[in-house]
Amino acid sequence: MTSKQQQRHVRVGVGVLVKKDSSQNIYCGIRKGSHGAGSLALPGGHLELNETWQDCARREIMEEMGVSIDNVEFAHVTNDIMKAENKHYVTIFMMATCTDEPNNMEPHKCQGWKAYTWQELRDLNSHEPNKLFGPLAKLVEEEPQTVLNFVGGTASAAT
Repeated sequence: MTSKQQQRHVRVGVGVLVKKDSSQNIYCGIRKGSHGAGSLALPGGHLELNETWQDCARREIMEEMGVSIDNVEFAHVTNDIMKAENKHYVTIFMMATCTDEPNNMEPHKCQGWKAYTWQELRDLNSHEPNKLFGPLAKLVEEEPQTVLNFVGGTASAAT
């Protein structure tokens, strides 16, 4: 697919909120070498042809973090128009748990994985514009109840 063809099509991304067993913290990493480089993002990637959302989440987490995930469930969806980058994504967010510590399996794409509380992500989003990758920023702003339940958070005063 040429870059001109990519500009005319909406792509489907899958972002995964991964937490370790009973922890409330979710793993994020700083993007490298792609759109959104330097911003904090969830692990994830593109949905492949004939792939379920759950299978995409499992594949991406294994590729990026080297861990298996359990309890994979739908969380939320966002419509992410990135005019400055001439990109448009529909991002499907999934939630999952893992038992092992993640590894940085793609150091050319990510600086490494760190666990964040939902409040830390809120604070980064409100105090450091563009710190969060666009789809993650939108998820944090929208604060869907399914995600708040998953991370043990409560709605912010602004919602």
